[in-house]
Amino acid sequence: MKTLVKIAAFSVMIVPVVAFAQANDLLGNINRVLLSVIPVLMVLATVVFLWGVVMYVIAGGDEEKLGRAKGYIVTGIIGLFVMVAVWGIVQALAGTLGLTQTGIPPGPR
Repeated sequence: MKTLVKIAAFSVMIVPVVAFAQANDLLGNINRVLLSVIPVLMVLATVVFLWGVVMYVIAGGDEEKLGRAKGYIVTGIIGLFVMVAVWGIVQALAGTLGLTQTGIPPGPR
C-alpha cells in the first residue's frame, strides 16, 4: 500500500510536466486516428442500417427474418445517432472551452 501511495504521489508531481510537454503530440496523434476511424464507423453504421432495410424488404412476411431485419435497422440507427450526438457534444465542449484544432487551449499572449 505504501508503494502505491508513493507511485501516486510521484505521478501527481511528474505527470503535469510530462503531459504539458507531450500533450500536443499526443492529442495530434489521437486526432489523426479519430479522423480516420470515425468516417469508417459512420459508413459501417449506415451499411448495417441499409442491410436491415434490404433484409426487411426481402423477408416476405417471415416473422423471424423481419425480427432480425428490425434488429439491424435499430442497431444502425442507434449507432448513427450515438456517433452524431457524441460528435456534437465534443464540438460544443471544444467551442465552450476554447480548444484549438489540436485540443490545446490557447495560452496568454
